[in-house]
Amino acid sequence: MLQILVRKFLEVLFFTLFITFVSFLFIRLAPGDPVLTILNVDELSVSQEQVEALREDMGFNKPLLVQYGLWLLNFIQLDFGQSYVTGQTVMDMLLTGLPATTELAVGAMIVMLAVSIPLGSLSALYRNSWIDQISRILSIIGAAIPSFWLGLIFIDLFGVRFNWFPTMGRDGFVSLILPSITLGLAISSVYVRLLRSSLLDSLSQEFIRAARARGLSEQRIFLVHAFRHSLPPVITVFGVSLGSLIGGVVVIEVLFAYPGIGKLVVDAIRQRDYPLIQGYILIMAFIVFIVNTCVDLSYRYLNPEMKLKERESN
Repeated sequence: MLQILVRKFLEVLFFTLFITFVSFLFIRLAPGDPVLTILNVDELSVSQEQVEALREDMGFNKPLLVQYGLWLLNFIQLDFGQSYVTGQTVMDMLLTGLPATTELAVGAMIVMLAVSIPLGSLSALYRNSWIDQISRILSIIGAAIPSFWLGLIFIDLFGVRFNWFPTMGRDGFVSLILPSITLGLAISSVYVRLLRSSLLDSLSQEFIRAARARGLSEQRIFLVHAFRHSLPPVITVFGVSLGSLIGGVVVIEVLFAYPGIGKLVVDAIRQRDYPLIQGYILIMAFIVFIVNTCVDLSYRYLNPEMKLKERESN
């Protein structure tokens, strides 16, 4: 375990330097000038001297590596800077929007689990039956429908025509229902098919036949042995596809005007708010890294073979 922690620490160090430099470089090379955005040159008459003076105050006249070094020194002190537009600290703005984004992501995960586990399990248990056929058809349809199009359908049907749910803002649990269902259904199709395939592979293993030979009930065989054995591939894909989930959260937040950090960063991109964009990238990157680390550590519990190999190597 100590070796794993040391390796993870070195990975975090390298990962931090890499992601901060690459994101800093790409943001600065993106088209648009934040100085002109701040001065709002479309509505105000400003001179070139004013533009250059503000650019010097913001440090944009310095070499890119010098700008990165200064930013990195502040980042080490957990200072992400201030928003060019609002003047608020980036950390405060991200922490303000993070609860809403977390609620939406958790809600989508609950919907995904509520859909994918029953459908994937029934599809594997009743292979080639009508249940399996319906499950596969629904999975294909779900994978083919973009999340934003599904969200528009839900807004029109349940928000406008029936007026059952609000379609904008964040006003209690009821405002979370439509965005969570939209995002959860959009990502569940992948896990239905993956869980079905993984369960079919587990049910064909030798230890399942040995468990049946010992007289264990089918429910215990499925829940304790087959289902647990089928989880590592599913969890692996979840760790890899977490970035897609975060991207889906951004789309859904904009579509439903949900005040999370996804909508916040879209506004920041439009306004060339570099510190806020940089802070968002780092926060999301660390979330992805932490989740993938938890996925790696969970293998030791879900797959006893890894524990056995570690003991043999020691």
